[in-house]
Amino acid sequence: MTQELGTFAALGIHPNVLAAITAVGYEEPSPIQAQSIPVILAGHDMIGQAQTGTGKTAAFALPILSRIDPAKREPQALILAPTRELALQVATAFETYAKQMPGLNVVAVYGGAPMGPQLKALRQGAQVIVATPGRLCDHLRRDDKVLATVQQLVLDEADEMLKLGFMDDLEVIFEALPESRQSVLFSATLPPSIRSIAERHLRNPQHVKIAAKTQTVARIEQAHLMVHADQKTAAVLRLLEVEEFDALIAFVRTKQATLDLASALEAKGYKAAALNGDIAQNQRERVIESLKDGRLDIVVATDVAARGIDVPRITHVFNVDMPYDPESYVHRIGRTGRAGRDGRALLLVTPRERRMLQVIERVTGQKVAEVRLPNAQQVLDARIKKLTNSLSPLVADADAKYGDLLDRLVTDIGCTPRALAAALLQRATNGQALNLADVEREQPLVPSAQPRERRERDGGERSERGEYRERRAPMPLAEGRVRCRTALGTRDGIAAKNLLGAILNEGGIAREAIGRIQIRETFSLIELPEEGLERLLGKLKDTRVAGKQLKLRRYRED
Repeated sequence: MTQELGTFAALGIHPNVLAAITAVGYEEPSPIQAQSIPVILAGHDMIGQAQTGTGKTAAFALPILSRIDPAKREPQALILAPTRELALQVATAFETYAKQMPGLNVVAVYGGAPMGPQLKALRQGAQVIVATPGRLCDHLRRDDKVLATVQQLVLDEADEMLKLGFMDDLEVIFEALPESRQSVLFSATLPPSIRSIAERHLRNPQHVKIAAKTQTVARIEQAHLMVHADQKTAAVLRLLEVEEFDALIAFVRTKQATLDLASALEAKGYKAAALNGDIAQNQRERVIESLKDGRLDIVVATDVAARGIDVPRITHVFNVDMPYDPESYVHRIGRTGRAGRDGRALLLVTPRERRMLQVIERVTGQKVAEVRLPNAQQVLDARIKKLTNSLSPLVADADAKYGDLLDRLVTDIGCTPRALAAALLQRATNGQALNLADVEREQPLVPSAQPRERRERDGGERSERGEYRERRAPMPLAEGRVRCRTALGTRDGIAAKNLLGAILNEGGIAREAIGRIQIRETFSLIELPEEGLERLLGKLKDTRVAGKQLKLRRYRED
């Protein structure tokens, strides 16, 4: 089958879906999308042979959403994925593409999370289910009618599912689905086991095969670092301390994120501006011109707002938020390394996004090396270097111009030349910390999130079900503080600001009294003043965060 790529609009996608993908910067369909979307829209069964990273998620998500009726509060589409990470990734993509479809809900069903909320979402009629086979079978054992209304089935990365031993689970799921359904199967390879599934469960499937293109980006040094989602702004600020850049573009996913990050950068003295789809064309042009002539050094942009930016002085690209697909990543980092210059691209990766990093490496054919956040000594060295560079050109004729004034000031103030120089440095640096102790005392940053393999080498452990349990060494405590623990973590939708707000509101203590807040997947650690701790914990005993009891207890580290 062949078809011109054309536009998404020409493929017959629902207008609301089209509006959503336009908002996130999709311009033209990839080959797998151009060939698959018409087939799926027409209701045919299909076998798609395509590598991860070719845009296959949109290839099935867009036509499925175009055929769903949000008014019907019942499951209508089921997407099976081999791993929790892929299921979450696919569910996020569906939510993004369905933003202009009021009433449409997506539920991710996977192991390692409580079954109650998942089952509740299913019974309340989420129209799209994205599931791993094992956990979905658990739900079927509780309610064998869960899938009775599903009319569209997608097996994503079917070959991986069979490698992981899900054949028996797949047969249980096929049995629970209506025979009248449409079935779509995506697989990088088509071994006999996959062909057998197709023969037994697909009806006259059409075949689409796409070879992934290796994309390379010359002259761009690529690196990534692992961070927690709620530490991205702090990580960007720390990186900017040590990166020697001329101009920089930082990519985020949402319009609000452009405003938030640009505001945080401006507050730290950087010449920064936001660029998003709400900004008028004439203002957009002024921002780009300011970036070109040096009135701005940093632009924080969404993918769609960054179209057509060609500014040779851009030396760095920060991918603050992970792009939706590898093609977007290549387009983003291509904003640097222009006109024969070298460029540098940094990608912030949260623990749940490790899989997309691997996809990017595979599609681009390049390894994206890991770097760590700069430590206090590196930040201090960078600050002193910048100060040295700013003062060096002034030293040559400073004595001739200001030597007599210096002598008079020393006499009038009654201090040594060294003390006067130190005072002038303090004023010139606006009180910025320029010794190691002060830099270390600045707002601390949670350490980089480490890949699972490294955590296991450093003392992590696995449960009987094979799920990883974090066992990271806590950071050193400040004097006069103790560490407390709550069983709430990222799996409960908790961020540091939630815990901070609850403690400030219910505990009646000052913000300065609360130290580091470290969020983990299954628990969180909070530094509180040792003096009056029991009284504070008493005030917080009935406090709820995100609908769940805080249950804060002193953490025994032995």
